[in-house]
Amino acid sequence: MIEIFPPAILFTFALLAVKIGGEFFIALKNSLIEIERHKTESANAQLQNLKNQLNPHFLFNNLSVLTSLVHKNQDKAIAFINELAKVYRYVLDTKSSELVTLQEELTFINHYIYLQKIRFEDRISFEIKIDERKKTDYLLPMCLQMLVENTIQHNETSQANPLQVIIYTENNSLIIENPIKLRSNIADSTKTGLKNIEMRYSFYTDEKVIVINNGKVFKVILPLIQRK
Repeated sequence: MIEIFPPAILFTFALLAVKIGGEFFIALKNSLIEIERHKTESANAQLQNLKNQLNPHFLFNNLSVLTSLVHKNQDKAIAFINELAKVYRYVLDTKSSELVTLQEELTFINHYIYLQKIRFEDRISFEIKIDERKKTDYLLPMCLQMLVENTIQHNETSQANPLQVIIYTENNSLIIENPIKLRSNIADSTKTGLKNIEMRYSFYTDEKVIVINNGKVFKVILPLIQRK
């Protein structure tokens, strides 16, 4: 027993070392794969954000508004150009950012809202109620704009039925809400934007993005992230 026991112990420890080492390297490999997948998905999401803002429809709509303003009100046209430039500046400044503060996103969305108010006038209204204490929390860049844009694209904006968009904080969440007034000529949504936001959020928090549609109100609840 004295002759057999020490080699058996050493052999056992060697097997354990090989097993634990193998599991460690498998876990490390999976972790590296997950990191690379996250980088790829994040890059794709950033590219999609750029496309959303730089697509021909967005530019064409704003140039049409600008052309009209130049003839009617040159001072307002200058203000419109400045706000449009700030929108594009934010897109470029955050193209490599993974998270931004709620304050930064609100500043950006106010520039974006300015453009929409000029375009739609009283056919759309925005109500923003934000807890000051939550403005230092974090969220994904441009996700708020994406949700507002989806609301405008899918709902009627007319003087008879003006669209109301409400943005507010509740507990540790940012909520974007609107009454449902679907356009009659809108194509079925692929919900790609929402899936993109849900996927990107999963990298930073276990809290889920919640989408509520009861037929009357459409609501998206975004978790606010606290960085330590």
